Amino acid sequence: MIRRKLVLAAALLTAGGAIAHEAKSQHGGRVMDAGKYHVELVAKGESVDVFVSDGDQKPIPAAGFKGTAILLVDGKPARIPLQAADGNRLSGKAAVALGDSPKGAVQLTTPDGATASAKFN
Repeated sequence: MIRRKLVLAAALLTAGGAIAHEAKSQHGGRVMDAGKYHVELVAKGESVDVFVSDGDQKPIPAAGFKGTAILLVDGKPARIPLQAADGNRLSGKAAVALGDSPKGAVQLTTPDGATASAKFN
């Protein structure tokens, strides 16, 4: 009985910690981890915007970053090059409308040449 209570308490503490560190959307998109970064993917029509922040959700300037969004369009992967835009945003344009929540991945190259990726299901 005591063991069961300890297991339950540990599970609740672990779940609470995971919820406390969950990244929140700042621009209406979906947020995922990409290495030490948080990446928010926002798709509207053909436009793709990716916002980069640190673990505390503080914006990281996009200058020097580049990337590729590989998103599914009609079941086929579409590669969308991303270039640094204003603030912490990288931006690209797809050949066709993507929908509001496309599935796929974002691959980033940081200013120092390191890479990071985030998967969006």
